[in-house]
Amino acid sequence: MYSLYVLGTAGSGKSLLTHTLKSWMVSKEWYTITVNLDPGAESLPYDPDVDVRLYIDLHEIMDKYQLGPNGALVFASDMIATKVQELQDDIDSYNADYVIFDTPGQMELFAYRPSGQYLASNLVSDGKVLIYLYDAWLCRSPENFLALNLLASSVKLRFRLPFLSVLNKVDLAHDEYKQVMKWTTDTSLLSSAISETLKGEDYSLYFSLFKALERNSFITKLIPVSAATSQGFMDLSGKISMILRGGEESEA
Repeated sequence: MYSLYVLGTAGSGKSLLTHTLKSWMVSKEWYTITVNLDPGAESLPYDPDVDVRLYIDLHEIMDKYQLGPNGALVFASDMIATKVQELQDDIDSYNADYVIFDTPGQMELFAYRPSGQYLASNLVSDGKVLIYLYDAWLCRSPENFLALNLLASSVKLRFRLPFLSVLNKVDLAHDEYKQVMKWTTDTSLLSSAISETLKGEDYSLYFSLFKALERNSFITKLIPVSAATSQGFMDLSGKISMILRGGEESEA
């Protein structure tokens, strides 16, 4: 059994990608299940096979501890760490090939709270991959791209798991995503874009950030996909297979 953790900023398309990726993998006859790790999810585009909301009731926490929605989400996210064995038992009961974990919409609840790292470390599987989503529409400007790259780099450093950087929503930003892809394959183009669009203190700040990310090899080629149309999923599934199984399932 292999685990795929889907992370990204709010609105980057984590839940839709979870749904579409499961459908894609099932179509290839890879038995795949989904796990919802967001206790505050009001609705999802799929029916999770394992759902943390069955163990943790956000509204009950709000009433019991007199917390607002944000405080209750933090409390609930930390409580998930106490449910590791229940989650593990539920997951194991499916005997799946792949498990896709849909993490909370507010990324910081999983990426920066200790409970997220605890879950990723203690839920047992034969191999793990972290799929980090960039929103193609937000990446259009060099400063946004660098800021999102910095976030991705911090997540990569915290979890220290095999890491795939995925550019989602390419169907909504067709021309823009091609420019972003060029920046990741030829960083001199990104340097030029910074010089052309930023001035003064902003230029100094973002150029310094660019050089730090470039020097530490944190600007890497992205995998362009659309969770809405399945565009790029053959490449994505091939990269997953290459990491976890040495490419034996890759169709590339």
